[in-house]
Amino acid sequence: MPPLGLIALLLVGAAVLAVLLELLLARAVKRGSLERPEIRMSITINAPITRVWEIAADVQRQPEWMHEMKRVKMITPGAIRVGSRGRATVRIFGISTTDDVVITRLEPPHAFGIRHEGRFTGEGLLLFSATPEGGTLINWTEYLRPPLFATIGGFVQRPILGAIFRSDLRHLKRLVEADE
Repeated sequence: MPPLGLIALLLVGAAVLAVLLELLLARAVKRGSLERPEIRMSITINAPITRVWEIAADVQRQPEWMHEMKRVKMITPGAIRVGSRGRATVRIFGISTTDDVVITRLEPPHAFGIRHEGRFTGEGLLLFSATPEGGTLINWTEYLRPPLFATIGGFVQRPILGAIFRSDLRHLKRLVEADE
């Protein structure tokens, strides 16, 4: 078994390398030489845009298709509008966290945007467009920054959260199309 001093030295070295990597990646993103670790996905749903909007933008129904969202509650009273605040309990890989969000864009039936203000910060935007066949194309962009090593964490979590969010869109598609 290695001596504790060697283990401590290796841990400190790994932490220093992680900090340096975080600084280099963050600088590259800020300069524009590296894209920030956004998650982008899309899906076409065989239903009219107004119907898709009706379900997708209904905050109370979002846990029906966003399976990692366990509960959601609007904090701001009244109709949902830009500036409305909500709080969701989210669980991914058995870890629960609170996601405080603010609605930043609400253009029925075309755009629904939020800002994450919880432990993970960032932005999310759903854009809806009608297809020539009478369906709806949803383009979803999500950018989440973890609380530690935000840039490294963003790149590490992107494929994992991307798979989860693509699954959410498939759930939404099944929900809407089953309702048609």
